[in-house]
Amino acid sequence: MKKLDASIIIAFKNAIGEENVIIDHDKLIFYATDHSIAQAVVPQLVVLPSTTEMVSEIMKICYANEVPITVRAGGSGLVGGAVPTHGGIVMDIKKMDKILQIDEANFQVTVEPAMITEVLQNTLKSRGLYYPPDPSSRGTSFIGGNVATNAGGPRAVKYGVVREYVLNLEVVLPDGRIIWTGANTLKNSTGYSLTQLMIGSEGTLGIITKIVLKLIPHPTHDLLLLAPFMSVKDASKAVSAIFKAGITPSAIGELMDRKAIDWAADYLELDRMDIGDTIKAQLLIEVDGFEIDQLQKECEKIYEVLSQFEVDEILFADSAAQKNELWKLRRNIANAVKVHKTYKKEDTVVPRDHMPQLLEAIEQLEIKYGFDAICFGHAGDGNLHINIVQGDRTDEEVKHWHQALVDLLLTVKKLGGTLSGEHGIGIVQKEFMPLMLDRANLELMKGIKSVFDPKNILNPEKIF
Repeated sequence: MKKLDASIIIAFKNAIGEENVIIDHDKLIFYATDHSIAQAVVPQLVVLPSTTEMVSEIMKICYANEVPITVRAGGSGLVGGAVPTHGGIVMDIKKMDKILQIDEANFQVTVEPAMITEVLQNTLKSRGLYYPPDPSSRGTSFIGGNVATNAGGPRAVKYGVVREYVLNLEVVLPDGRIIWTGANTLKNSTGYSLTQLMIGSEGTLGIITKIVLKLIPHPTHDLLLLAPFMSVKDASKAVSAIFKAGITPSAIGELMDRKAIDWAADYLELDRMDIGDTIKAQLLIEVDGFEIDQLQKECEKIYEVLSQFEVDEILFADSAAQKNELWKLRRNIANAVKVHKTYKKEDTVVPRDHMPQLLEAIEQLEIKYGFDAICFGHAGDGNLHINIVQGDRTDEEVKHWHQALVDLLLTVKKLGGTLSGEHGIGIVQKEFMPLMLDRANLELMKGIKSVFDPKNILNPEKIF
């Protein structure tokens, strides 16, 4: 790791102010990792810009001196995307957290990248507007990070992921140039879509400094059901059955296997006696819209579909408090898993109808390799979060589990799926990219990276 020259540190202080440059080692440690299992790396310096112009000045210095730089949003990433693998500099964008404009006439909002997702959603809701992408980390994750990983969440099944809502981006390129990637219009067929290229690029092509999002009217009503199943496979099969019945819920198949339920209950200090021993999985199913009578009819139809499977008593949340309680368990599974040492967190996605085969394959791998997997996720769009728990086992004892991951991902590919649905690749998943993509795909991606970032200074060693 090349040590930063004193003159470079002075240049940063002159460009953005000494108060926006962190060199104290005790403070730098905070920036060494994110929520992933990636090895921590302490940066040599942290910069905290508050404007696009400051970001531009920072990048000009980095580009001229070939200093690697990693952008940090909310730090809630699960693949090591914010870990400064080459040391160098971390750019903390937390000061760029404003809503710049809400255009109610055109159903658009312009925000800075450090706007917290839930804060934005609540602000828009007060005006009858809706930004649907809803990652489980919405209370801490930044919109900029959501764009960088093309985040989704439980409502993607009806409303789509972040990609469907980004109209335009202001981006600072590695050499400091500032561009807008598109236009604030619903249609745009003017050249290549640089906007879509930036979404999901994980901070490797440019630094997003402003985001223009498309909005829709906020639904006035929603109803929530919790269905307990005797079999996790039945739970996953029920999801496709609901769609085949002509219903598209706003969130469906928020699937929780029994181990995930128990861990979350323990984490929240809930009474497990409320969950019968015969229950092996639960599904959260939400419908929303503007006509309550229509939603009630949809719930009746869902009841009919679920009755074809082995289900226990279906719970219906008829108040905001009850809805929050039902969602609370699902949203805290990830927090419950963090309490335990995890060997690997996979973010696989397969076509929805193939979810039962994926779950069966996981069970077989558990037996073959001797590990425990905690599974939960968005069965409505085939996105399953698979947490392989290491627990008290030593690293030596679990070395053979790497082959289990390869077997798992080859099964995912065979089922028509892919490596990541919404978490991205970062450091943690990059070794598996050749399993999923042909050499031609990878060479094209690397070529795009070299065009944007010929000196390879922006979030190096990520994705590839």
